[in-house]
Amino acid sequence: MDVKLRAARKEDCREISRMVMELAVFDKMPDQVKISHEELERDGFCQNPLFECIVAEVPEEHQSRGRVSFLMPHFQSTDLCSTLSSAVSLSGFAVVGYALYFYTYSTWKGPSAYLEDLYVMPEFRGKGIGKGLLSKVAEVVKKKGCARLQLSVLEWNTNAQNLYTSKGAQDLTVSEGWHAMRFEGQHLDNLAGEAPKE
Repeated sequence: MDVKLRAARKEDCREISRMVMELAVFDKMPDQVKISHEELERDGFCQNPLFECIVAEVPEEHQSRGRVSFLMPHFQSTDLCSTLSSAVSLSGFAVVGYALYFYTYSTWKGPSAYLEDLYVMPEFRGKGIGKGLLSKVAEVVKKKGCARLQLSVLEWNTNAQNLYTSKGAQDLTVSEGWHAMRFEGQHLDNLAGEAPKE
């Protein structure tokens, strides 16, 4: 199958948003998605973008006809349902996968990158698209001078773990004892409220 990997454009954000929703369903956390395609447009295609994204695109004869009816029961919000519905074009899905990443900095290694999402629609898996997206991200971030590419994988997602380890990724929880930590919502608000006043 002829698959084109390219840098995402602003007009791809509806399709990326659709796949973000699909990934959230796959990860068993559909209620966690709080952003829209408009926010992706704002944050990724501004003067100082907060992320970069590569998409996998297939020619018209291989386009998916979509699975929105499969996804709809997982969403209680009518806004989310309408976002999904509006993401479906009558001609099908030309964009069938994406890799979204952003740049960070390591005080030990220097410039680094973090792979937030790597997703390929189920009917297009097993064709090397995920590996291609992963390799393309590695190529891009190496050209930007990054010393490493980091990511997180859910404990039960052994297929993803196997892909990453087969390509040489280290499991830092196992090898170094690192644990992923997060502040959000009220806890982030509380922490910010404790900042010393000037």
